Amino acid sequence: MQLMQLTVKEGIVQGIPYYPSPNYNQRPADSIINLVILHNISLPPGTFSGDAIIDFFQNKLDIDADPYYQQIKETRVSAHFLIRRDGLLIQFVPLHLRAWHAGVSSFDGVPNCNDYSIGIELEGTDDIPYELCQYRSLVNLLVLLKRINPAVTNERIVGHSDVAPDRKTDPGSAFDWGFLRGELCT
Repeated sequence: MQLMQLTVKEGIVQGIPYYPSPNYNQRPADSIINLVILHNISLPPGTFSGDAIIDFFQNKLDIDADPYYQQIKETRVSAHFLIRRDGLLIQFVPLHLRAWHAGVSSFDGVPNCNDYSIGIELEGTDDIPYELCQYRSLVNLLVLLKRINPAVTNERIVGHSDVAPDRKTDPGSAFDWGFLRGELCT
């Protein structure tokens, strides 16, 4: 797989769309980024078009556009990145800041995963296969994140289901962990 050389300036990946989210705060002063959490999202559920995800992460979602949005109208969340179905990589929160993506969570006995992780949303659902171009963008991004955060190893790239197993299932059974791990080892 051909890798692009991504670069970062002041926590922002250069050359990709950046839509600042207000849903972030400072990481604890002693935190070290050592985990990447993969999620999935589609708004409305199962729909892969439009700007609803971007609007949602920016607190601009038109709650009258779909009945489902009434359920999430008070929700304030974000992720560092979104990878669209066409592979487009979008950033919402600078890397040095704490995005609100994992919620109540723990990894290896350490709670509050948002404090020490990067959140990546894949446009998708648990049971619909992801696109090859999404994996390509994900691999490119993970190579960058591992390079600038040496504590992030392949074993510390996990799903939301790994850090919140009682409440989350994403990225789901359709996510090909074997393919991803193989690409990261090449």
